[in-house]
Formats: sequence, C-alpha cells, structure tokens
Amino acid sequence: MTTKDTGIYIHIPFCAKKCAYCDFYSEPYRKNTVEDYVNAVIRNVKAYSDKSCVADTVYFGGGTPSLLSPEQVGKILREISDSFILPDNAEITLETNPNTVDFRKLSAYRGAGINRISIGVQSMIDTELRFLSRKHTAERAEKAVTDAYNAGFENISCDVMIALPEQSPESLTYTLEKITALPVRHISGYILKIEHGTPFDTESIKNIIPDDDTTADLYIKMVDFLKKKGFLQYEVSNFAVSGFESRHNCRYWKCLDYIGIGASAHSCHKGKRFRVERDLQEFIENPVQKTIITDDNPCGFEEYAMLRLRLSEGLNVNDFPEHKSGLLKKIPELVKSGYINYDGEYISLTPEGFLVSNSVIEYLVF
Repeated sequence: MTTKDTGIYIHIPFCAKKCAYCDFYSEPYRKNTVEDYVNAVIRNVKAYSDKSCVADTVYFGGGTPSLLSPEQVGKILREISDSFILPDNAEITLETNPNTVDFRKLSAYRGAGINRISIGVQSMIDTELRFLSRKHTAERAEKAVTDAYNAGFENISCDVMIALPEQSPESLTYTLEKITALPVRHISGYILKIEHGTPFDTESIKNIIPDDDTTADLYIKMVDFLKKKGFLQYEVSNFAVSGFESRHNCRYWKCLDYIGIGASAHSCHKGKRFRVERDLQEFIENPVQKTIITDDNPCGFEEYAMLRLRLSEGLNVNDFPEHKSGLLKKIPELVKSGYINYDGEYISLTPEGFLVSNSVIEYLVF
C-alpha cells in the first residue's frame, strides 16, 4: 500500500474579543456553540478519513483555539488518530492567547497530545498591546511562555508585530530582547497591515502608522537582531532556531497537501484547492462541510514559484525547465539591485527583497 501524507488544519473561529486589526473569521465565544462546533469538526475529520494517509502535521488555528478545553482538543486529536495515521513525531500545534492559558491548562493540552504552542504575544510593551486592543499585558505574555515551558513544551513560538505607531528600533529591540531571553524556539514577525473592513481601516489609524521607509528599517532590524540571537529567517515572516521551523506552515509554501476543516478553512487536497464558507452555523448544521472549489489545477509554475520564493531556501530554477531561460534573463538585474541571491541553482530573496517581495516575484514570474 502506498502511503501518502497530509497536514490537517482545524479552524477554531471563536474569540473572547476580536482584535481591531484582525480580518480572520471569528465569532464570539459561547460554550454550547463551541461544543456543537467540536462535534462538527469530529464529524468532518471522520468524513475525510484515510487510513493509508499519514497526518504529519496538525494545526489548530483561529480565532483563539485555546478557548477550547484540553478535553475538547483531545477528542479532536483522537478522531484524527482514528481516521489517519498519526505518527509519534507528528507536529501538533495549538495557537494560544496569553490570557486564556495557565500552567495547569497547558499541562493538560500537553497531555492531550499538543506538542507545539504558538503564543500571540505581539509586543512586550503594554502601551503597544493596548493600541492593538490586546487584553494581556507583557507580564502575562511572559508568564504564558514560562508556563508552557514548565508544562513540558520545548517547541514554543511567539508572534511579534512591527510597524506600530511610534515604534522605534529601540522599542522593537526591547520586545525582541525580552522574547528571545525566554525559552522560545520560533518567532513569527508580522508587519501591521490595515485590512479592509476592520476597525483599524480608518484614516486616523492610517495616519499614525510608520511610513514605508521606517517600516523597512524596522523589518531589517528585526531580521538582523534575530539572526544574532540564533533565529534564522526561513520565510518572509518566520524565524527559527535550527530544527524548529514550522513543518505545518511549510506545507503551504511548498505546495504540499493539507486538509482544512472548519468555517472559513482552506484546503489543497487531492489536486484541488477548496474552501469552506465563513459561516459558523452552516458548518455546524451540515453533516459534512460544504466546500467551494477555488482552483482545480493548483501548484502550476506561477503559484509554485510565488510560494517557494517566500522561503529563504528559494526557488530551484530547474523545477520548471520550460521557464528556466526566462528566469535566467531576469536574474542579473535583481542580483545587482540586492533583491535576490542566485547560486547557479536557487533564486532566493534577500531581506531587502522580502520587503518588496510582491514586486520582485511579479517581475520574475510573470
């Protein structure tokens, strides 16, 4: 029997309070609704069951997945184990909000099978956290990390946000110093973007966030600082101590198979891309989630190249021989500009290239 592999993404669309910058799908937390949702997730895991397929990674994203109890998370993982081959070395991640976890709860998540924790820290400066409408404090974020470590988690990731109002290289350095002093092995560093339709989508907010040059300086500062601390950039927004790169997220960037379950979840499975509507009740009420095909022939040259160029490893020019000559003609100008590196086989973006990645990739690929 041929063994396949996949990643499984579980979207948990519940938040105690939605952050003003966030455009991910979420709904207010209600205990009874959450239980119905968990049961619907379990039904859908069973619907995709394939005992010849290895679920190499599992990722609980949101929303705020840590609003689920450890028992609810454990029930979902047991169904995944029953429906797929769930190996001992599978990477199983749970996103958490610092205000929703403590040592006891984190220990229970560890006992339920979670082995990687992603903590939404964002900043270690309380005024910046208040601007982002985060309810936790820097002290609470630090405690969440130490509690996770003491609960047995060796693979801990933290989110950091840059390009905040009045953020300086010094204040960013302070946040990064505080986080890298903790037992953290992975950092996701995101530039604040004003998403259409969010509470931040106002002129008053747009007028106080840093301009492009300041944002670029902060980004390069983050890259350089984290490199000195042993966190190597492996993707445009992600940094890790060697061996702690997010295996699940790398599935997205390498055009590998993954199944998304839950309201608003996306999948790339069995040669199709598809998504689920952003509708909580519809997901709960349907025996199997309704999906909408978004691409019936994914991972062609353009998409594959765009995703691979997000990774520091880059794009192998030999992966699509029919496009190699076109790529080679464009490489010298981008190398001269300092936007890419080319070693004769792989094209990879420099930190400066990552800052303008959309333009660089469009020039290279189209």
